[in-house]
Parts: sequence; structure tokens; C-alpha cells
Amino acid sequence: MMWPPPPTFSVFLLLLLSQVPSSRPQSPGTKKLRLVGPANRPEEGRLEVLHQGQWGTVCDDDFALQEATVACRQLGFESALTWAHSAKFGQGEGPIWLDNVRCLGTEDTLDQCGSNGWGVSDCRHSEDVGVVCHPRRQQGYHSEKVSNALGPQGRRLEEVRLKPILASAKRHSPVTEGAVEVRYEGHWRQVCDQGWTMNNSRVVCGMLGFPSQAPVNSHYYRKVWNLKMKDPKSRLNGLTKKNSFWIHRVDCLGTEPHLAKCQVQVAPGRGKLRPACPGGMHAVVNCVAGPHFQRQKPKPKRKESGAEQELKVRLRSGAQVGEGRVEVLMNRQWGTVCDHRWNLISASVVCRQLGFGSAREALFGAQLGQGLGPIHLSEVRCRGYEQTIGDCLALEGSQNGCQHANDAAVRCNIPDMGFQNKVRLAGGRNSEEGVVEVQVEVNGVPRWGTVCSDHWGLTEAMVTCRQLGLGFANFAIKDTWYWQGTPEAKEVVMSGVRCSGTEMALQQCQRHGPVHCSHGSGRFSAGVACMNSAPDLVMNAQLVQETAYLEDRPLSMLYCAHEENCLSKSADHMDWPYGHRRLLRFSSQIYNLGRADFRPKAGRHSWIWHQCHRHYHSIEVFTHYDLLTLNGSKVAEGHKASFCLEDTNCPSGVQRRYACANFGEQGVAVGCWDTYRHDIDCQWVDITDVSPGDYIFQVVVNPTNDVAESDFSNNMIRCRCKYDGQRVWLHNCHTGDPYRPNAELSLEQEQRLRNNLI
Repeated sequence: MMWPPPPTFSVFLLLLLSQVPSSRPQSPGTKKLRLVGPANRPEEGRLEVLHQGQWGTVCDDDFALQEATVACRQLGFESALTWAHSAKFGQGEGPIWLDNVRCLGTEDTLDQCGSNGWGVSDCRHSEDVGVVCHPRRQQGYHSEKVSNALGPQGRRLEEVRLKPILASAKRHSPVTEGAVEVRYEGHWRQVCDQGWTMNNSRVVCGMLGFPSQAPVNSHYYRKVWNLKMKDPKSRLNGLTKKNSFWIHRVDCLGTEPHLAKCQVQVAPGRGKLRPACPGGMHAVVNCVAGPHFQRQKPKPKRKESGAEQELKVRLRSGAQVGEGRVEVLMNRQWGTVCDHRWNLISASVVCRQLGFGSAREALFGAQLGQGLGPIHLSEVRCRGYEQTIGDCLALEGSQNGCQHANDAAVRCNIPDMGFQNKVRLAGGRNSEEGVVEVQVEVNGVPRWGTVCSDHWGLTEAMVTCRQLGLGFANFAIKDTWYWQGTPEAKEVVMSGVRCSGTEMALQQCQRHGPVHCSHGSGRFSAGVACMNSAPDLVMNAQLVQETAYLEDRPLSMLYCAHEENCLSKSADHMDWPYGHRRLLRFSSQIYNLGRADFRPKAGRHSWIWHQCHRHYHSIEVFTHYDLLTLNGSKVAEGHKASFCLEDTNCPSGVQRRYACANFGEQGVAVGCWDTYRHDIDCQWVDITDVSPGDYIFQVVVNPTNDVAESDFSNNMIRCRCKYDGQRVWLHNCHTGDPYRPNAELSLEQEQRLRNNLI
């Protein structure tokens, strides 16, 4: 429905998203640009510029490809594909700010080009120019985000909330039903329900972290409203007569990631003397929470068919719930999504598919870490109505040269559960560390206190940092005598905390009923140190598969390995130094694909000197090597002490930072890898006592999670192993969980079926 343009004294806002790259802040003198078009694509549209707090258009006189290139680069794209004259993307409103724009093509911003001057033009809006940019983003352009959008005269639409009306809605978090309130020009206003649609509700719910909406009992809410209007003492009765209390009208398509993308009419079109909501009431919305945030457990879904299972989606390496690198499951293998044409619309489809709200940020350039395996999708083009990312148009990732440096990521809106207000840090040197203090109910009264450090570990610290919104945990601290907590919160109020790592708050973890802490309160209260980024170790599965072989090694050469417990128990009963052990040897290459260096937990002052090998051990056990039966029973095992963590190799342009020589600093820098050759001691599994057969070979890096990582799910590789008593074959090696949980079983069933057919 199109509305007639209002008179000059009314206010009609078309609020849009600003797309200024976070890594390239514009100087105060730089004018902001945006592209506006009916297709809702970020790379094409009518060119508009913000000057003196008001958006205006650019005339197409003398406008050509070099001017379009400057505009596209300023908007964060690599280049311009073409330009469009005669208002191809629709006629704009307001002033025509620029005319006869003349660029050399080397300028950084459009306002550095020559023109007639601001507002000097003889054009009409039928001559508004449009541009089409190359969808690939510039290197360094990190994300497209929802921000406070500037409208004409600098007015801002800031945020949205639901004001609960029902008593039951007030008692629970998150609030899913209530009157819509919009923060505009620093004040909260309610929205008139006249013309309110389910599309509007969908946008509001998405902003609040909910994937969908449901109808409300409008008859009931109208009765409540009428009762309040009849009450002369009701404060609402007086406020509703003021136009400053209302947002007159909102019109959304339902695909917008933010209300700022909708048409918003603040005041009625016939002047301030006309009531803003005559005969109406406030708009009421009922949102449906996703499975993660429902107060009651959702009913189990019916079993999906093979076609429905084919394309699933998940987020990886995010510090918070609802953020991470986007990965999709295709052909029984997880892979990533290329950031070409990645935008807020497509990102919102992913967020809603996962049970979150709309996207608040679409990230480019592997900002949340690089993935592994195939790049399944590229140039994803969603319209916003799709149920899953599989319903959107897309190309195969291999078709346009995408690399994992282009992996797309997303940050979704999530509901406010109130968890962040129930934990705090005290006594630390900065806001990211300190004694953990939590709020719990004691005899029905909220009370602050500390957490007992018994069983306190990195998993619990990770949940704490997530709850605080501080990223990842760097350390889980059990002895906090050097930090002075809050005096009135020194008593232990939570003990026996056991988290799985997926919780959003410590209050969701398992814990003791009555508090029982063996150390009491004081110096042994739990503490954490958080960090914004974390490493992510991943093993090269292909190298393991290609380098595996058997060696019968004499016992005379295994004294040091025996001392380090790198042999099976049966080696203790052999007649040393006579005889040999059969070893499954292989090389391993461990990459750090995260956003922080991987460093040993212990400082060099506590590294242990090993006289036999004449080197320092910085981590007690760095990797586990296991040989399993097809049903998961362990038949042989090995381990590798981290005697030397160093940057064996780094990609071009990245300098090696860590080396073991001369008691140097140990670690693996971002983007680098550490290689353990097959001929190093303990780089094996002792299979002397293993019978011939089919097995699963498994390698786990950082097995006890001693060092924090952004993603622990990719620390394991698995291979199918066939041993005939004299030779060994490793095949089908894969990292993490690229297959569904039943994939190993299905592969075994397929093998048996083939054998039966033969």
C-alpha cells in the first residue's frame, strides 16, 4: 500500500541501515553513502549521500563508470560493474545534493570529486543515478551490521522492546508478549495498532531474538485498553492524548532485519493537531521463542526424511550464543559458506533457521575463524521469506574461486534472558578478570556470593565469560587470594558446579543443592580471566592418512619412549633389550586457525626438564592417539607430550614467532602450523598386541581442554583402519564431525553389503 506524500509540516521517515565498514571509519568530514533499491541487495541501488543530516540523491549528468567506482569503493566493494541513469532504481525524495560529479577514479570518497557544489543542481528526481557494484567486498571490510540508522534531520530510531501487559508475561524471561515500544529521539514511544500487520510483528520479534510470531488475542487486549481509558486516574489515559507518545504508523515487508528498514510515519499526515492514533490502541505482539529459550522443553519433532536432513546449518567458533562461522551439511559433510554477496537478509534466514532472531551483523573474510573441508555455497541470495538457507538461490562454492579466507559468519539477535545481571567479576586488574560472584535465591531472597572452586575448570570458566559477554575464557582460576572481592558477597552460595559447555549461564549448570565447599570461602573462591579471541587447533587429516606405516622397532631403541609411557603395558614384561614392538607411525601437522596464538597453559618457569630426551615438557599430554573397534572400544593407545610447540611453517607474509631452540618461547601463532614427523619418539600407537581386523584410528589434540580454544569440536580426527597382521591402511580420514552421528555405522553397513554382493 502506498501512502500519499505528507505536507511539509508532517514527518515521514524512511529509515535505512548504514553500511559503514567497521575497519575503515570515515573521518568527520567524509559524507556517508548508501544504496537504495526495491531488490534489497546491498551491492546495487539508487545512490544517496548524507549531507547536513539529510539524505539526498545524485544527478546522472556526467556520471560514468569512474564515478561509480569511487562510490562503490567508499561503500566497501571492490569495484563498480556499471551505473544506471534516469532513476532506474526509483525516484528519491528530498534534495538532489550533487550534480555534474567528475572523478578521476583514484579518489577515496565521492566528496573528493569535483561537482557543482552541495545542493547546486538543475536536475529532477527522474534523473537520479544508480550504481551496481561488484558483490565482492574489499579486503578489510569486515561486516554489514545493523546500527542506529540516521533519517532526515538526524532523527534516530534506536531500539525496540516489549512492555508486558499480562501478569504472567511480567514474571518470566524472556518477555515474549506485550505492547511494542520504540525508542525514538531518546524517548520511548508506543506504536499505534492501526494498519499493524503480522509482517511488522515478524520484524519486531526478529530484532528481539525470536524466530517467529503468533497472533494475539486482540479482543482481550482491546477490553483491557478500554478499561484503562475509562479510568480517570490512569496515567496512560493522559499520555495517549499526546502525539509525542505515539509512532503513527509502521509498514514492513517482513523480511527486514531491523525496523529501521521499514516505512515509519511518526506523525499523522495532516499536522500535529490531528490525533496520532484516533480510536486505536497500542500494537501488541506475541513472539515465539526458539528451542534454546523456551521455558518448557519443546515437543520432539517427527523423524525427518533423508531429503529434509540433507541441508542443515550450524554456527562454529563464536564466543556468544547465536554467533559464529556458518557451516552447512551437504552430502554427509560439513562445509562453509563463501562471503560473496553475503548480507543481512541471508544471514537472518540462517539465524531464524537456528531458532534465533534476525541477524544484527553479517561478517565477511573469516572474521570468526576459517573452516575446514569443502566450501559448499557461494553468492547466497535470500529474499528473507525462506525457512532454511537451502531454500535460497546459491552457487556451489567451488564455482567462483572462494577460499576459506572468505568464510562467512553471523551474529544473531538473541532474547534478553536476564542472565548477564546475575554474574559479575570483582577484584581483578581489569574488567575481564576477577573473582566470580553470582546471584542466587536463598530462601526466596536474591543474594550475591562466590563460587566454590572445587571441580572448577575451563568449561565452567567458558560459560562464565559467555554469560558476561566477555568472549572466551583464558584461565580458570581456583586460588584467588590476591583478588579482593565485594565485602558483602564473600560467602559461598554455589558449589559443585559442572557445566557441559553449551549453557548460557552458570545458573543452568549442574550444582549442589545445599552448598558444600571443602575449602570454605575466601582464597579458594573461583575466578576467571576472559579474552576477546581464542586459538583453534585443527589437525591435517590428509597428512595422517598419507604417512601411516608399520615399524618393528627394537627395544634397545625404546628406553626413552618406555620411560615416557609411550608403549603398551605388555612392554613392561618383555626381556629388555631383546625383542621389538610393532608401531603404527604417522606424521601430524597441527594448524592454528583461530584468532589468537596457542600458548602452553604453564609458564616456562614451571616446564619440566626431561633428562632422557634432553628437552622441556610444556604440556603434560598434548595429543591422544587411540585405536578403537568399530563399536568404540579402545584396543591400543598412545600419547604425545608437548616437548616442543613451535611454528614449523607459516603462510607467506606471516612471520614465525615461536621456536624451541635455546629455551625459546613455545606456541603456535595464528595461521601457522606445528609439524611432528613420523620418526619422532612417541609419534605412534603401539599395536603389538592388536589382532588383525578393521578398526577406527583416532587422534585428539588438546584432549583435556587444558588450553582455551574457540572450537573444541574440530580437535579430533578419525580414520578407518584395516590391519592384516603385516600391513596397515588408513582411509576416509576426516576432521571433527563432518558426518552425522550414525555415519560410521552406515559406512560399515555399506561395506558389509558390498561384501555380500561379491
